[in-house]
Amino acid sequence: MYQLVAIDLDGTLLNSYGNVSSKNKTAIQKAMQKGVEIVLASGRPIKSVENLANELGANHYMICGNGAITYDVQKQQILYNRFLEKEKVLQIIKICEQNSIFYNVYTKDTILTKNLNYNVLVYHQENATKPENKKTRITIVENIEEYVKNREEEDYLKITICDKSKVIFGSIMRKLQTIPKVDILEVEHMSRKKIQDGTEQISMEYFYTEITNDCVDKWQAIEDLIKKLNIKPEEVMAIGDNSNDIQMVKNAGLGIMMQNSAPYIKELADDVVADNDHDGVAEAIEKYILTE
Repeated sequence: MYQLVAIDLDGTLLNSYGNVSSKNKTAIQKAMQKGVEIVLASGRPIKSVENLANELGANHYMICGNGAITYDVQKQQILYNRFLEKEKVLQIIKICEQNSIFYNVYTKDTILTKNLNYNVLVYHQENATKPENKKTRITIVENIEEYVKNREEEDYLKITICDKSKVIFGSIMRKLQTIPKVDILEVEHMSRKKIQDGTEQISMEYFYTEITNDCVDKWQAIEDLIKKLNIKPEEVMAIGDNSNDIQMVKNAGLGIMMQNSAPYIKELADDVVADNDHDGVAEAIEKYILTE
């Protein structure tokens, strides 16, 4: 039997509007009733993941920043971290500024951004329906470089870079690859999100990448956690949809990708379930956990 299920959020557990369906929620809660540990594993910062973990009741452990942090929700304590060094953050910011490309910096507590666009706009829209204590923290900063320079605490999870133009995005990727000792997420397809503006539905499409400290991925964080919990890798099921989920899906006892994943990613999975708008997570849990 699988003892732990690691579940990605965006594009996996969350639908295109950033919500958890009642069917997915019910399946997760039934799995927990069977004694299965549910661990949310996301690129988001702590507060954003914690809000969803509490909503689901899956609030023992969670993984944030694509594996930069493993967090004990009950103790409010970081168990494992691989933060991005301040020097690297400033190096990446300089490249982004010189090339006038949109970027944001994730700390363990907040997202630093110059304006509400792309991925930050999605979080902002989610926040509109949440009480203050459950919102993803967004800090709008006029000069991010100066803000980081003057910051004493070095708790940077990742930097996200977005652009609609494949040519511009490809150019910035080549420049970023000259920076040593960082991991750059290779994404071959556009991110597709939907937001609601009054009665109007707006679709957003953009290329993006995420930059973390080297050797940061969700599987390494899971490995550290399962050692503490005395769970074997073959007793782990991992569900994801994107490049930052590849290692956990390949190394878990059972790796599952969503139908909305890119074709080259789906080929790496043991099984493929319905997309994130059609309760793929519930399908996986019902098939491999609840029928045992």
